[in-house]
Amino acid sequence: MARLTLSQDKVSPAVQEAVGNLHRAVVEKVAATVASDRVVVVGMAQNTFVKRARKLLDEQGIAFTYLEYGSYFSMWQARLALKLWAGFPTFPMVFIDGTLIGGFTELRALKEQGKLTK
Repeated sequence: MARLTLSQDKVSPAVQEAVGNLHRAVVEKVAATVASDRVVVVGMAQNTFVKRARKLLDEQGIAFTYLEYGSYFSMWQARLALKLWAGFPTFPMVFIDGTLIGGFTELRALKEQGKLTK
């Protein structure tokens, strides 16, 4: 099911520009890393689901790139920009072969289905 988004013709050009420029350097770095690396985990410090995702990948012997953006009280605006870009509301964000597969729960489901391989 496609997520609902506000039609771009209902968003003023000023708002489109503000959202498009919101922590653009962070979004561009993540986008470039997702495009170049097979497995990417985008996370934040102190988040147990991020730690679980990284541990699961380590246990499976799957190499990944980890990008961390703050903790619960820092860099929340950069994380918001990433959420707007990806359309995914939580961390971690796990990308495999350029595709956002979800977070820890979805990663664990892939492992349980035998679909998470090197």
